[in-house]
Amino acid sequence: MSEWGIALIAAGSAIAGSIVTGWYTRNAGIQQAAAARHAGDRQADALLESVRMTLQGEAAQRAVALRRQVYAEFLGAAEARILAERTGRGQADDEVLLQRALGGVVLEGPAAAAAAAGRLVDCLRRHEAPDDLHRAKQAFVEEAQRAVNDATRTC
Repeated sequence: MSEWGIALIAAGSAIAGSIVTGWYTRNAGIQQAAAARHAGDRQADALLESVRMTLQGEAAQRAVALRRQVYAEFLGAAEARILAERTGRGQADDEVLLQRALGGVVLEGPAAAAAAAGRLVDCLRRHEAPDDLHRAKQAFVEEAQRAVNDATRTC
């Protein structure tokens, strides 16, 4: 074979080798890009789930804080009425504030806390003895604490 023939065969082999190598490199690049895209999608999903869980936790904490505030407002209004019962000196709007606070407890729930608040209001309206008022108030406080603690545990 002549030198030209050998050169043509060598050149053809180099071109064929380059084509084969390029083909495999291209396929490997496509596979790596697909794997990187999949990993990026998984990372984005994990980030979104983390954000979603954080927002849910914050919403639950805000709900517990609101529940605690509603209970405290009711307890404050009930204490004002209890003091008025003892001293005979109350404000004209004490009953309105107590009724509004009771509505907040009923709305916020749970049913056991709302029922205990209702019993305390009934005791106040019937002008029951101080011991009975104290027991009704303690029952409400226990139910309110239970409701707040239960809600905090689920956060």
